[in-house]
Amino acid sequence: METLKTFGDFHTILSEGEVWKIGGFPLQDGTFWSYREPDAVVIVRNGILYVRAPLSRSHDKVQILDNAKHMYYSVEQVEVPEAGEISFELQIRARSQNTAPGDLYDGYVSLNLLDFSTGAALDFFAGNDKYASVYAVLPFPGVQVPPSDKTRYFCIFKEDTNFKPREFNTYRITYHRGEDEVVFYVNGEEVRREKGVPIKFNRFTIALGIMTEKDLTPAGSVSVHGQTVIGEWSPVTVTIKE
Repeated sequence: METLKTFGDFHTILSEGEVWKIGGFPLQDGTFWSYREPDAVVIVRNGILYVRAPLSRSHDKVQILDNAKHMYYSVEQVEVPEAGEISFELQIRARSQNTAPGDLYDGYVSLNLLDFSTGAALDFFAGNDKYASVYAVLPFPGVQVPPSDKTRYFCIFKEDTNFKPREFNTYRITYHRGEDEVVFYVNGEEVRREKGVPIKFNRFTIALGIMTEKDLTPAGSVSVHGQTVIGEWSPVTVTIKE
């Protein structure tokens, strides 16, 4: 049996909590860290979400809070079939100004599939001249990651330049829970396959983001230096095969 779902309806983007909401995490002091750039320009046109964000926000102590600058979470979580396959596909265009040439992690546009029941994530990151597929289990604030006798936290990036820079490309991530396998596709071509995934994904929050990935230093964050990142996303098509 095959089920199709579409996560778009970007015309509702200002009605936060209806289809999409601003991402972030609750902090131990009772406050909430929002992934929202105050001067972001948001446009919805022909079904495409466009965000132009001059980067300004940073966090000096928690890496995950420093990385994402402006991000939307799907309100609905997508349940993973017990033994079947689930795929997420969309088009993304990424363009940036004042980012370091050849340095994807100085400012990029993302698709993030986040499982807050396990801390696991599957991502695509797209920049001006490079993209990366990402496979991770992360210490998200407030998320209990199951203990493991292997490496508990990890983030494995794989970079490539075989795409259409500064244009729309089609990205797809497929996960098979029964076979513990993840496959990444760009423009219909398989670019990465991970077998023996050590954790079972249960449900995904879809996230669309503008991000950096610059390691914190002893002096704090170094992720913001005047960059502007422009992200465009099509609706996300979810295919569930059981």
